[in-house]
Amino acid sequence: MKTKVLLILLVLCSTLTFAQRKVADKFFKNYAYIRASELYEEAVKDGDDSEHVLTRLGDCYYNNSNSKKASVWYQKALKKYPNINPEYIYKYIQVLRSLKNYKEADIWLKKFKELQSDDSRSLIIDISKYEELSSMEKVYVEVTNLEDINTKYSDFGGFEYNGKLYFASARNTNDDTKNKLYTWNEEPYLDLYQADVSETNGVKSLSNINLINAARVNTDFHEASVAITNDGKTIYFTRDNLNKRDRLDYNKEGTTHLKLFKASLGNGTWSNIEELPFNSENFSIGHPALSPDNKQLYFVSDRYPKDFQKVEIKDKDENRDTDIYIVDILDDGNTYSSPRNLGPSVNTKGREMFPYIAKDSTLYFSSDGYLNLGLLDIYKSDVIKDANAEPENLGAPFNSGADDFAFFINTDTDSGYFSSNREGGKGNDDIYSFSSYECKQTVSGIARDAKTQLPLNGATIKIISENGKILQEVITAVDGSYTYEVECNKAYSILGSKPNYKDDLKHMIAGSENNFKHNVDLNLIPLCTPSEIVINPIFFDFDKWNIRTDAKYELENIVSVMRDHPEIVIKIESHTDSRGRDNYNMKLSDRRAKSTRDYLLSRNIAPNRIESAIGYGESRLLNECSNGVKCSKEKHQINRRSKFLIVKGKCKE
Repeated sequence: MKTKVLLILLVLCSTLTFAQRKVADKFFKNYAYIRASELYEEAVKDGDDSEHVLTRLGDCYYNNSNSKKASVWYQKALKKYPNINPEYIYKYIQVLRSLKNYKEADIWLKKFKELQSDDSRSLIIDISKYEELSSMEKVYVEVTNLEDINTKYSDFGGFEYNGKLYFASARNTNDDTKNKLYTWNEEPYLDLYQADVSETNGVKSLSNINLINAARVNTDFHEASVAITNDGKTIYFTRDNLNKRDRLDYNKEGTTHLKLFKASLGNGTWSNIEELPFNSENFSIGHPALSPDNKQLYFVSDRYPKDFQKVEIKDKDENRDTDIYIVDILDDGNTYSSPRNLGPSVNTKGREMFPYIAKDSTLYFSSDGYLNLGLLDIYKSDVIKDANAEPENLGAPFNSGADDFAFFINTDTDSGYFSSNREGGKGNDDIYSFSSYECKQTVSGIARDAKTQLPLNGATIKIISENGKILQEVITAVDGSYTYEVECNKAYSILGSKPNYKDDLKHMIAGSENNFKHNVDLNLIPLCTPSEIVINPIFFDFDKWNIRTDAKYELENIVSVMRDHPEIVIKIESHTDSRGRDNYNMKLSDRRAKSTRDYLLSRNIAPNRIESAIGYGESRLLNECSNGVKCSKEKHQINRRSKFLIVKGKCKE
C-alpha cells in the first residue's frame, strides 16, 4: 500500500512539474522571460533538470542581458549534456566574455570550432585581442551618461536631427498605461520621445523632454528606433503589430511581431502614418536606417531568404536570429523594391541589429556574431563601398561586456550617441553621448645657465617634430620658464638657444595619456668669459691637422659669437699633451692652429679679427703630465686643447 501511495505521489509530482514547465514554455514563447525564469527555476527545484529547462533558464537570463545568471544555467546544461546544441555553447562563450572570463571562453570556443568548423563565429582569437579591444590606450573619446533623459527604465536609440534628440523610453507610467507591462522585462511599453539638444563647451544638455509631437504615432504598445529623412519631412519607426483597435495582433502561432511604419510632417506634427508594404505577420521587421542620399532603407529582420540560409531551426518556438536587409526607395518614397539580405560580409549566424549609415556611407551596427567583449558589440564596416569589407569592432569605450547598440554619429563633429545596459547606468538601457577629442600633453621646463644654474630670460625654445620640422618657438620668461602643448604618441626634440650660449638639445616622446605633463629643463653652456670664447674640445685624427666634421660643428659656436659681436678680436692657441717628440708636437699644434684659423676665415670671419694662430705644442701643460710622467688618458686629454682668447672687445649679456 505504501509503495502504491509513493508511486501515485511520484506520478503526481512528475505531472505537476511537466505542467509547470509547459506554462513556463508559454511565457517563454511570448517573451515573458522574467516570469518564465521563475517557473523554470521552480521546475528545477522539483527535480526537472532536463536539457530543455536548463537551456531555457540560460536563455531567459541571456535575453535580458544577465550574464552572471545565464552563465550558471548554461554551465549546468553543458556539464550534464555534452551533446548539446552548439548554439548554447556559443551563448555560453558570449556570457563568459561578458564576465571577462576570456580564458574559459577560449576553451569553449575551441570546442565550438570542433563542432561548427564552417561557422564564421568559430574564429579562434588570441586572448590578447580581448585586452586590446577593452584597452583605452590611444583612445580619445569622452563618454557621458545622459542623466538629463535617462531613467530607471529602458532608454535607448538616440537619433539627433535639427537640434532635437529622438529616442525610445519605457518611462511612460501614466494612469492609462501603468498596468500594461512588457513581459520580456516587466517594464512599461516603449514610446518615442524627443528632447531639445544644446551644447556648451562641448558638453551636451537636454531639455523639454516630451512624447514626440505626433498624431497617434505612440500607442499603448511598443514604438522605437527612428530614422528621419534629410529634409525632415518623413520619419520611419518600429512598432508592435496592432489590429484596427490598436490591440496586439497575433499570428497563427500566437506571436506578435514588429513592423516598420512611416509618418509625414505637416503643420509641425507627425501624421499620415503608413505601414510599409514588406512587413509580415510571420516575422519581425524593425530598426530602420537611411542611406545618406535617402534612396535606400536598411532594417533588421528575422526573415530567412533563400540566398542566405541561417541556423537550422528544429524547434518552432526557438528564437530566430536577425539579419540586416536593404530595400530601394522608389517613386519619392511611395514604393519599395523587394528586400535584399546584406549578405555574409555583415550578417552572421548570430544577431545583427541596429544599423546606422553615417554621412560618409560607413555602416555601423551591433552584433554578437563576431569577436566581441560579450553580448552585443558595435561594429563599423565599409561594405557599402566595398562588398568584401570586413567589420571592425569599435572596442572600448563604445563596447563593454554588456549590450552596446544603437550607434549614431555626426561625422562633422565626430560626436554622437550609443546605448548600453552596462554597469554604472541609471536604469536598464541608457543613452550615452560621446565626443572625440585630440589628445594633448604639456611640455614645460626652465632654461638655465649650465655653470651658474641661474635662469635664462629670453632664451628661444624650438619644438621640433620627429622629421625635423620646427613646429613652434617660444621665448622663456624672466624666471627662465617655458611651456607648450604637443600631440600625443609622437617624438619631439626641444632645442634651447641664446646668444653667447651653446645650444642644448633634449629629446622626448609624448605617450598616450591625455593631459600628461612633461618636465624638460635645459642647461645652456655659456660660450663667453671676459677673456675667452669657450667651446667643447675640438679633435683631430692622429698625426693630422685637417678639421674634422665634429670639430667644424664646435667651431660654428665661435663663428656665432664673432658674428654677434663684430668688435671682438681673438687669437687662437693650439696645445698638445707631452706624448711624442717635443719638436714634432710644436709643429703639429701650429698646423692645427692655422687649420682652425683657416676654417673661421672660410666662414667669412674677417682676417683682421684673428690676431694670431699659434701652436705651443707641450710647452704650456695644465697639469703634471710632462715627459716621463705616467698619466691616464683623461689627464693627457686635459692638455690637448684649443683656446680662443679675446684680445679686443667683449661678449655682451
